[in-house]
Amino acid sequence: MKVLVVHAHPVETSYNRALFNAACEALRAKGDEVDALNLYDEEFRAVMSRTERLEYHDVPGNLTPEIKPYVDRLRACDKIVFVHPVWNYGYPAILKGFFDRIFLPGVSFVLIGGTESDKGKLVPNMKNIKKVAYITTYGGDWFRTWIMGDPPRRLAMRWAWITFGTPRPPKYLALYDMNNQTAEGLKAFIDKVKREMAAF
Repeated sequence: MKVLVVHAHPVETSYNRALFNAACEALRAKGDEVDALNLYDEEFRAVMSRTERLEYHDVPGNLTPEIKPYVDRLRACDKIVFVHPVWNYGYPAILKGFFDRIFLPGVSFVLIGGTESDKGKLVPNMKNIKKVAYITTYGGDWFRTWIMGDPPRRLAMRWAWITFGTPRPPKYLALYDMNNQTAEGLKAFIDKVKREMAAF
C-alpha cells in the first residue's frame, strides 16, 4: 500500500516533526510505501492566486503546472495521513491552503447534472483512498477545546469522511494540552502513534 503522509509544521526540531517521523517509520516498518510530503520543506504556497480561483471549475484546466504534481501524489496513494498542530482551533494556514488549492473539482469531487446557472450535485471523487488518519497536537486542554467545539476534530470526522468517502471515518489521534505534558506523556503519545500506524 502507498501512504501519503502530509506534514504541516515549520520547525524541524518540534514535537510535531517527531510525530511525523514516527508515523513514517512505523508505516515503512509494516511494509507500506511512504510518500512523505513536508509542506514547509517543499515551500508549498498556501495562497490561492486570482487565476487559480477564476479557473477553479475549469476541469482539467485547473490543474496548473504548480498544482498537478501534488494532485498526482494524491491520486497515487491508497491511504493518507495528516500530521499537524492545531493553532487557534484550526489548521495551520499552509495545510488549509493545501486543501483549498489541491482538493479541486475533478480531483476531490465532481459536479454532475449541472447547468450554466447551477453547478450540480457534488460527488466525492477520491476513490483510490481507502483510509485516512489525522495525528495532531493541541495547546489547549480537552475541556477548553470542547467548549470551543473542537473544529479540527469535527472537520476530520465530517468533512474528511465525506470528502474521501472511505468506508470508515478517519482515525483521529490527538494530544491535548501538549505544553503541559510530562516527558513520559509525550513519549506515550509517540508510542501510541507508532502502534496505530503499524495497524493502519
